[in-house]
Amino acid sequence: MTRDARVAGGAAEDKTTEYLLAPDDAAAVDAWWRAANYLAVGQIYLMGNALLKRPLAEEDIKPRLLGHWGTSPGQNFLYAHLNHQIIQRNLDMIYLSGPGHGGPSLVAASWLEGTYSEVYSHVGTDARGVDELCRQFSFPGGIPSHVAPETPGSIHEGGELGYVLSHAYGAAFDNPDLIAVAVIGDGEAETAPLATAWHSNKFLDPQVDGTVLPILHLNGYKIANPTIFDRIPRQELESLLVGYGHKPYFFEGGFDDEDITNTHRRFARLLAQVLDEVVDIRARAADGRLTERARWPMIVFRTPKGWTGPQEVDGLPVENSWRSHQVPMSAVRGNEEYTRLLESWMHSYRPEELFGPEGRIMDLVAQNNPVGTRRMSANPHANGGLLTRDLDLPDFRDYGVDVPVPGGATVEATRVLGGWVADVVDRNRQTFRVFGPDETHSNRLGAAVEAGGKAWQAELLDTDVDLSRTGRVMEVLSEHQVQGWLEGYLLTGRHGLLNSYEAFIHIIDSMFNQHAKWLDSSRDIPWRVPVPSLNYLLSSHVWRQDHNGFSHQDPGFLDVVMNKTADVTRIYLPPDANTLLSTFDHVLRTRNYVNVVVAGKQPGPQWLTMDEAVLHCTRGIGIWDWAGSEEPGSKPDVVLGCAGDVPTMEAIAAARLLRERLPELKVRVVNVVDLMRLQDEREHPHGLSHRDFDALFTADRPVIFAFHGYPSLVHQLTYRRTNHHNIHVRGFKEKGTTTTPFDMLMLNDLDRYRLVIDAIDRVGLAERESSLRQEMLDSRVRARQHTRKHGQDLPEVTQWVVQDGDNTQGSGAPGSDTGGDNE
Repeated sequence: MTRDARVAGGAAEDKTTEYLLAPDDAAAVDAWWRAANYLAVGQIYLMGNALLKRPLAEEDIKPRLLGHWGTSPGQNFLYAHLNHQIIQRNLDMIYLSGPGHGGPSLVAASWLEGTYSEVYSHVGTDARGVDELCRQFSFPGGIPSHVAPETPGSIHEGGELGYVLSHAYGAAFDNPDLIAVAVIGDGEAETAPLATAWHSNKFLDPQVDGTVLPILHLNGYKIANPTIFDRIPRQELESLLVGYGHKPYFFEGGFDDEDITNTHRRFARLLAQVLDEVVDIRARAADGRLTERARWPMIVFRTPKGWTGPQEVDGLPVENSWRSHQVPMSAVRGNEEYTRLLESWMHSYRPEELFGPEGRIMDLVAQNNPVGTRRMSANPHANGGLLTRDLDLPDFRDYGVDVPVPGGATVEATRVLGGWVADVVDRNRQTFRVFGPDETHSNRLGAAVEAGGKAWQAELLDTDVDLSRTGRVMEVLSEHQVQGWLEGYLLTGRHGLLNSYEAFIHIIDSMFNQHAKWLDSSRDIPWRVPVPSLNYLLSSHVWRQDHNGFSHQDPGFLDVVMNKTADVTRIYLPPDANTLLSTFDHVLRTRNYVNVVVAGKQPGPQWLTMDEAVLHCTRGIGIWDWAGSEEPGSKPDVVLGCAGDVPTMEAIAAARLLRERLPELKVRVVNVVDLMRLQDEREHPHGLSHRDFDALFTADRPVIFAFHGYPSLVHQLTYRRTNHHNIHVRGFKEKGTTTTPFDMLMLNDLDRYRLVIDAIDRVGLAERESSLRQEMLDSRVRARQHTRKHGQDLPEVTQWVVQDGDNTQGSGAPGSDTGGDNE
């Protein structure tokens, strides 16, 4: 279908005549739009003479032209009209730019509103400030090209596409007065996360949550291709959006010679109708008249890419073309023809009507600025730390497991945690939510579900369990959505927890990357107030995914996290329930971090009393004297290090075997909860000094380290250490299948028998203790044969207990079976 045919068929967009944009308001909106467009162009091209007080010269133009023009004028148009409605209705609104590469647009908006100069005093509101605003954009030592943390009013950078709608819904949850406007690029709309994010409207409660207004910015082109959403018939697009549960309103402008004032009036009418409908939905929800799920309005905003820019350059179309995506004219510096074209382009906005003699914006432009915190660039929701309140946390010690002796109890650690999280939910019903991709029950956090219910606005059946219109647990089978919701929730000042199967958290590796980058950049911005940390609970982990098989066995997210800056990343591997409780009490109190906590959901031995657990977690690492066999005042012959619940059990079992069979061998057991303690203190704030590290692991004795993840990570963390050449790591070697728990350990050489063999070999006793070494090898063969014959692990493994002489200290058994997803 041709463009003309689609425009002709789209006349139904202007059905309302209730709202008429007054002439002075229309002039103010248009002036604001022109000023924003002018500043967007200036940021991309100019490093001086930004107000064109004289003809442009070569030295005024940047040598490297960086930035994106194509999306900017459309976003400026939207921002101008949203500002008008904020003023008219006293709205509490934030703006999320999906095509965040349009950084010039939002930077210009925040400068026009005065916010930029308030937080960056060196960029004033006069001509010198305009010059600096333009010069610094995408310039060494300046500001990024996207809507980065440096941009006032932004909680969404929009560099990696696909998450704007998820972030907007996260911002709206528990913010009943907030309108989160999500501008979605039509290229972004092709991404998988965005395609699923449309379903977020099934989770928005109009009584307790705010409003999300999606605006699909349909400008037709990506970097070098048309967009799917622009090239399908209007009816097909409308059916798609209606099918997602929205009520779409269509607007088109800029494709003909329509007077721009009329274009403004048409959009003002449409936007007013949309906002009136939002008010009606919320009113009907408040008084009980909303008996069906709300069909929230949205806008399809179709305008030319690069609107108001050069129509063509060198005989090739630019406006309404992919050529306007980034810089419509490159290599302008030193090119007189391009320089004059740029000058003409900027003069088309009539800057003399927009800026006074000293460079300050004219009253007509300022008339379209809201005031104070009603400015979208100054809204406190977009600097969420301003609104953050500490959680009311119950005393985690009251939920602890009674551990009379090490190994003296067997529990499911995450189920114990779930009881505490349930009360966190109950005590913080406006500021805390649990998020998960249909795995919260499976990960043993069922108590939290029972306490808060699962949010659900779609159809309810009599057979449903735990679904609630006001639920506090957010579940949808999309890691992208729950991650995006949580990020939006955190960045607007609230708290949360995301639980996931360990292997499938990889689905959002890049989302984690982007959030970590955001936090890292925010640390260096004085006016950005720290926000609550992003907290992951990874369970159903590699060592207890024997029932689902190889596809579910991957601990590599820890490696991804380790590659990010030490200023924002933390990894914790609590070995039992009490240390898990202590760890989560800590992470839920932190700000501006990404905390990754890995804990198993299957029954396992409990090692520490609550007091011991608190002390151990405070240190992050420590010697477990009761587990080893070294004598006070003497150096060990070998150190067994361990990190992770299952590796810890195997290390303790190996230490016991060595004590029984080689009583003269002095064995030290060192457990690590805070993985970053292994790193050099110069590399990470949690890192140990060389002296403290050597005091634990020695400077010259062999270290056998049983690790939850890939062995290379421990080597990466310890490569600077004095004794690194003596550190031998056992962990996941990418060997997996559907088998028994202990067979999984043997496949990866992390079992207790292999650890004993490693100790014998590393201390130089292989020849003297060849019979014991052979016995350990035979034990592995026997264990494997038993699994092949009986389908389960040997009783000596499943019924293993920690013993001290004749004193049986309790069960340390991993269990003969690993329960299924909901067992």
